[in-house]
Amino acid sequence: MFTGIVAAVGRIESVKPLGSDGDAGVRLNVNAGGLDLEDVQLGDSITIQGACMTVVAKTSNSFEVDVSRESLNCTAGLGEPGEVNLEKALRAHDRLGGHIVSGHVDGLGTVTHFAPVGESHELRVLAPQEIGRYLAYKGSITVNGVSLTVNTVKDRDDGCEFSINLIPHTVEVTALKNLREGAKVNLEIDLIARYVERMLSTPQDGHTR
Repeated sequence: MFTGIVAAVGRIESVKPLGSDGDAGVRLNVNAGGLDLEDVQLGDSITIQGACMTVVAKTSNSFEVDVSRESLNCTAGLGEPGEVNLEKALRAHDRLGGHIVSGHVDGLGTVTHFAPVGESHELRVLAPQEIGRYLAYKGSITVNGVSLTVNTVKDRDDGCEFSINLIPHTVEVTALKNLREGAKVNLEIDLIARYVERMLSTPQDGHTR
């Protein structure tokens, strides 16, 4: 589990195919930036852009993960070099500064607007319709691994557009500052919203409607 509080901005330095056919995954070599890897062991989990990955090799300031073709098809920002948001798995005694995040990407959103507003930035993202039902005013959403609060929700024929206010600190210490209109972003809905939907859709006899 994770919190959605980015610990460091790292950088994917190389992307190497794990095979010669089109279904092969890739191995990423990631410069950890300011992320402390001293307590990271092989097999530990680290989220990269909000996607939970398993460490298969490491040095003092870098680590490697294998990404399947299925994961590449369902995520954004893992198939090429560039800055990425990093977070180590949550420990039982850590503070939960954001919200409970699983590191499982539910879908891809598209940035429709990203611009300064006063001292902050407004970020608007168009989410797929199947994700829109889980979005609510003042609810939580994870965008590229960052726990954020939804400011507005607008249902459209082509999906659900939501907006977020990014304070200067968030822009400064995450890779969200690199977003541009049209960019794809990894979205994870709030776990609580999943359980609420399940409870509301299941009658007392235990059979799903």
